[in-house]
Amino acid sequence: MTRLQANTLLTLAAVIWGSSFVVQQIGTGELGTISFTGARFLVGALVVLPFAGHQYRRMRRQGELHLGVIDWLGLLLVGLVLFTAAALQQHGIQRTTVTNSGFLTALYVPMVPVLGLLLLRRRVHFSIWPASLACFFGTYVLSGAQQVELAVGDLWVLASTIFWASHVILVGILAIRTKAPLVVATAQFLVCGVCGLGLGHLVEGPVPAQFVGALWGILYIGIFSVGMAFTLQVVGQRYTPAADAAIILSSETVFAALGGMIFLGERLSLTQLSGGALILVSILAVELLPLISRPRPL
Repeated sequence: MTRLQANTLLTLAAVIWGSSFVVQQIGTGELGTISFTGARFLVGALVVLPFAGHQYRRMRRQGELHLGVIDWLGLLLVGLVLFTAAALQQHGIQRTTVTNSGFLTALYVPMVPVLGLLLLRRRVHFSIWPASLACFFGTYVLSGAQQVELAVGDLWVLASTIFWASHVILVGILAIRTKAPLVVATAQFLVCGVCGLGLGHLVEGPVPAQFVGALWGILYIGIFSVGMAFTLQVVGQRYTPAADAAIILSSETVFAALGGMIFLGERLSLTQLSGGALILVSILAVELLPLISRPRPL
């Protein structure tokens, strides 16, 4: 796969994720957050499972895939992190606007190098520190800049970004380690789906009628946002630089805002637009400034 093809896949993933914010807000019916998260990821797992099974068998025959205990534990961990991120985000989306949730979710982009420095001792470019502060100030402005505290839904979405950033790091490690992106994608979907339905049964006690009422939302998010977009992300990140991938994927915020304007009639004031613009500029700065300052080969 060429770099252009990989970037195209990542762009398509961003479009799907951006449009999915609308469905995640209005397509859940009376189904609880945890149960909806589990159901959509289980659908996504079933969509990708045949392709992952084919990849697994082919790589085993060719001796290219050797999954040890550490690998299986890693797949379990990435599934648990994904479930936590998705559940927190879903809970927040239902309590704030689609536009805000889209912009705030993009904060995971500058968080990735911060967590990499703290947990993996990966050195980061100096631009990460002012850009991160600017991002958090942008969230305050985006919320309306009328009070210190963000809306409750915004705080839930903000909490999810820590786990989204952790998820990006873990997926990158496992994709490189296993060289089997479809297997990684399906395994994390299955873990997320089982955890969501199991915990949802204990906490929310859903009834079949609630699943039926949210069926179209479960199918749309499960097939497109989970089964297609997350898989496109894992595949695309194998063939394009990390900076390109982060920039392209962060564009989901733009598509989320467009979806909120078109389908829900949401509007942003000039002040809120400036907050969203500050977030996007900070995200781009984190990814582009290291490239600009990198010494050119002679």
